[in-house]
Amino acid sequence: MKTRAKSALLMAPILILVFLGGYFLIAGVFVLTLYALKEFADAFGDKKPASWVFWASTILLYAGYLMPQIRSYIILPWIFISIVMCFLSMFSVEKRDLTQGLATFLGVFYIIFLAFHLVLVDESFRVPLAVTEHFTLSGLQTYVWVVVLSAFGTDMFAYFTGMAIGSRKLCPKISPKKTVEGAIGGVLGSVLLCGLFGFFFLPLGFANCIVIGIVGGVTSQLGDLSASVMKRKIGIKDWSSLIPGHGGLLDRLDSILFTAPTVFYILMLKAVLFGGA
Repeated sequence: MKTRAKSALLMAPILILVFLGGYFLIAGVFVLTLYALKEFADAFGDKKPASWVFWASTILLYAGYLMPQIRSYIILPWIFISIVMCFLSMFSVEKRDLTQGLATFLGVFYIIFLAFHLVLVDESFRVPLAVTEHFTLSGLQTYVWVVVLSAFGTDMFAYFTGMAIGSRKLCPKISPKKTVEGAIGGVLGSVLLCGLFGFFFLPLGFANCIVIGIVGGVTSQLGDLSASVMKRKIGIKDWSSLIPGHGGLLDRLDSILFTAPTVFYILMLKAVLFGGA
């Protein structure tokens, strides 16, 4: 419990970035992405993926997004250029094998692409809080909070439910401690926290928050299990030892990496079909 409390305090800066939103959140996600990529690369030991691709791909995406003229068109060119760079990294055939090349592909799209959805959610689905005429904050009127609540709420409720009544193993070969009861408790916890947040802070989006709570509670756990699969294949327990009791930064963000796109595409689909967020 003490290690979990310490970890929660260490995650406080992320919550501050969510509250500030806008360029603060963009800068924060940019830095967190680069650090998560470092953890990911270091986990491979002597068979590291191409770090220069990670840096170049991240800088290209965020630099393009900050240019208003091309912001709306940056994703597809970025995907193409990133794929080309991944292949270029394998041209040094005497230095990198196919496994390292595939790990480079994985890092680009698993970390850079998925994490960027936090920026997309804040940019597309928030009601900015005006501080001055030219300065706004996201405050509590952004769906990024729902991303965080769904991901961390699922993890927290799954943990305590599993500890209390968990008996049937969910995926024993991937994560032996996870139980079916814990997974159900995690989804219910996600719905509860997202629903409460919607009721008090996003009343017009209350139904959205409930749907996100359900779907996000599932995809959050898929993200966690997917990370566990990768770590088992690599042969490590945690991505790093940065956060006491929870491993590395990537160990804490693995569920968010799946939840952020879930929230964005649910809201985007709703906007396309019914109009508004």
